[in-house]
Amino acid sequence: METAEEWIGEILTPDDIWQHRINKVLVQCQTPFQELMIVESGTYGKALVLDRRWQTCTGDEFLYHEPLIHTPFVMHGQPRRVLIAGGADGGAAREALKWNDVEEILLVDIDGIAVEACREWLPEIHQGSLNDRRVRIEIADAFDVIAQTRGWDVIIADLTDPIESGPAFKLFTREFFTLCQQALAPGGVFMNQAGSLAPPLITPLAKTLKTISSVFRQTSVVTANVPTYGSPWGLALASDKILDLRPDPNRTDSLLQQSTNGPLKMFDGQALLGLLQSPLYIRNRIAAETEIYTLHQPPRLSRR
Repeated sequence: METAEEWIGEILTPDDIWQHRINKVLVQCQTPFQELMIVESGTYGKALVLDRRWQTCTGDEFLYHEPLIHTPFVMHGQPRRVLIAGGADGGAAREALKWNDVEEILLVDIDGIAVEACREWLPEIHQGSLNDRRVRIEIADAFDVIAQTRGWDVIIADLTDPIESGPAFKLFTREFFTLCQQALAPGGVFMNQAGSLAPPLITPLAKTLKTISSVFRQTSVVTANVPTYGSPWGLALASDKILDLRPDPNRTDSLLQQSTNGPLKMFDGQALLGLLQSPLYIRNRIAAETEIYTLHQPPRLSRR
């Protein structure tokens, strides 16, 4: 454990850097797939940093994990079998376990060192979910695992950024989204972390949404406002069934009351209705996009 006063700066654009000061380095190592750090920051608590990019932290992770999980769960209505691609920190599994009918969660992450580091150093986030009997952890490539499985009610792609040199870039391609579609049970719902909604950074999100929409019958953006990311964040919601993108808040609240057993900090019927209403510039940018990510033409990102 190293005491330090250091700044981690993420280059958002050629002209903008988003910086976090860290007070202590708890873990720092190079895994076979990425550079991993778990640090203590001053304002937002403990954080997971991968390849020098802020992934999640104890101070505001609920603003990401609650929309990521509860939006597709509400859209499904009664999820029992859930597959999470990524999610090493356990926050997504924690939220999924709040649903009474969930019987099985398969968490597939390529980096076992990251999972174990989060298990040891980020209990505030996973809150025991990584040790729950309903959660099965498989250290493997999610692309390969999802290709061989079927019958999931909800699939969550809780991934790192699609940097070409990183472990997740092929999980943003049409081939992967097609595998997810095939792995879902009838009425299944898919959710994918899709990138920044800031106007100068929205191109990767637009291409991701365009790619997903080439596979699924319906696709929409869910907005997650996570301060430590430096800009509003977009999640891609998709299904082959028609989704109610203007859900009645009272009906959502009733479903949550009947179906969940854990406290929620930001998510309820009114919040969900707002999360689903994208600003005009986002809808216009996605509608104008023509490029589709494939294994032959994958994402090529050097920064967020």
